[in-house]
Amino acid sequence: MNVFTHVEAKIAAVLADLKVEGLIPRDVALPHVEVETPRDPTHGDLASNVAMALSKPAGMKPRDLAEALKAKLETDPEIASVAVAGPGFLNLTMTPAFWQQLITSIVTDGAAYGRGAPKPDGVNVEYVSANPTGPMHVGHCRGAVFGDALANLLAFSGYKVTREYYINDAGGQVDVLARSAHLRYREALGEQIGDIPEGLYPGDYLKPIGALLAEKYGNAFVGKPEAEWLALFRDEAIAAMLVMIKDDLAALNIRHDVFVSEASLSRGGVDQVRAAIEALRKKDLIYEGRLAKPLGHDDEEWEDREQTLFKSTEFGDDMDRALQKSDGTYTYFAGDIAYHFDKISRGFPHLINVFGADHIGYIPRMLAAVAALAGGALERDQKGKLKSWRTRGGTTDLEIKVVQLVKLYKGGEPFKMSKRAGTFVTLRDVVDEVGRDPVRFMMLYRKELEPLDFDFAKVTEQSKDNPVFYVQYAHARASSVFRNVAEQMPSLDISKASLAKADLSQLTDPAEFDLVRKLAHYPRLIATAADAREPHRLAFYLYDLASAFHGLWTRGNDLPHLRFIQVREGGLTIARCALVEATRAVISSGLGVLGVEAPETMR
Repeated sequence: MNVFTHVEAKIAAVLADLKVEGLIPRDVALPHVEVETPRDPTHGDLASNVAMALSKPAGMKPRDLAEALKAKLETDPEIASVAVAGPGFLNLTMTPAFWQQLITSIVTDGAAYGRGAPKPDGVNVEYVSANPTGPMHVGHCRGAVFGDALANLLAFSGYKVTREYYINDAGGQVDVLARSAHLRYREALGEQIGDIPEGLYPGDYLKPIGALLAEKYGNAFVGKPEAEWLALFRDEAIAAMLVMIKDDLAALNIRHDVFVSEASLSRGGVDQVRAAIEALRKKDLIYEGRLAKPLGHDDEEWEDREQTLFKSTEFGDDMDRALQKSDGTYTYFAGDIAYHFDKISRGFPHLINVFGADHIGYIPRMLAAVAALAGGALERDQKGKLKSWRTRGGTTDLEIKVVQLVKLYKGGEPFKMSKRAGTFVTLRDVVDEVGRDPVRFMMLYRKELEPLDFDFAKVTEQSKDNPVFYVQYAHARASSVFRNVAEQMPSLDISKASLAKADLSQLTDPAEFDLVRKLAHYPRLIATAADAREPHRLAFYLYDLASAFHGLWTRGNDLPHLRFIQVREGGLTIARCALVEATRAVISSGLGVLGVEAPETMR
């Protein structure tokens, strides 16, 4: 049961009755009813401003309309009282039986509690998409976790989600990878290679790839011209790097549904880049022209020439963008246009890209391209600046989420780790140091646009100050209640079927009802977090829920009659176990959405 939609439906039904009775004019369209939690808990359990929203169309004073609603709502057996406050707010206090019923509903629904109804729209979430030239580094970690948790959240809220990785395998960096692999190949065959030449990748992660190439091809490509081995070694190295990347991501419990190769967009006789450019040309958004030299650009490196350009300024970008280089090859941006053209052609109405903070400058041109291809527009303020990093309208909209940098600390001091990659700290280094769950939870315990300080000491300490421990400990504590009941009251039936039939009228303590009210927020939290694309809201919620549960546990330690297990009162024990089971179900569900384990025990 979703408490908020349940009560909204009650108010909507009363409004419809008032319309039939003639108090509200029959030609007036009724507004969508919204119910929220009052900021001040003394004002009741739930509140609505619907009387103020409807008063003007209905030609009534807000308080008069609120009083009419109050009179009818007070007859509802689930509502204990209704108060009209201020200019016309409705404050509702629900009966204890209403909250007790919610416990039964959660126990019955189990893992389905809070799950949104299936939606027809498909969402493509593209995240990580790192160059296949090295292992995942800590800079990729936050975007990977954020993108994966967002995909989980959207799926749980009802969307059909496709998790996608774009393989950047068409640029000059993969030729550098091939040359670096060839060097390690020669090393594996016994050649002394000395220091890694400048411009090649120095990491030890390429040694196993060199060894595989040596085993597979022997000395067939030693001393041979680059033209004979570059393409082959490029493909072999990319394939090996993708295995490594997938393995690193799997350590974080991240798996993609689709991998799309940038090189495949213009290979094998199919030129999707050209097709995308022609689609824009038909809309008169492509022309041949010259670009002004960007501010701060080195004159010696600037080439003033006629180019194929996209009219991105028509969508608010600060300059039009080149689509081909002087040698006739496509620019990186042209490949990105083709890739998004491909996603649009696959029928996704919603696209979400997760960018690192270093790609913020790339956002306007990418939004412009998708708006142009899909017939949408960009939201701008009165001064013409972007109001949001998303397009609206058209066949497909694109939203870009940006994650900020992560800084590593240990005990408050900057922390240096081993660098098997040669130049950076790897994602695997971080996971191996503290484990998957602390990494995932703490990467989500800040809004993605806020810088994140990741302290190895804090994320492994067992205290309330460590959010991941505190939440997982709540689940483990809840699980321990059932083990203890089985030991102390072995004849008591604490199956879910029994808990669903519990006499919950025995739950009367205010702290018990406070916990139930927290549980009531879960379906609304899932929906709002998914709509806002903000999985960190779920991490915050789980911490608050865990705090409420730990508080109830402590209260039982201080007051024995409030303990979950009452050996001489089987009915009361079953009732409290139902509340514990409902709490455990929500914590388990929320951690699952975040991709974090819900442990039965804690060591």
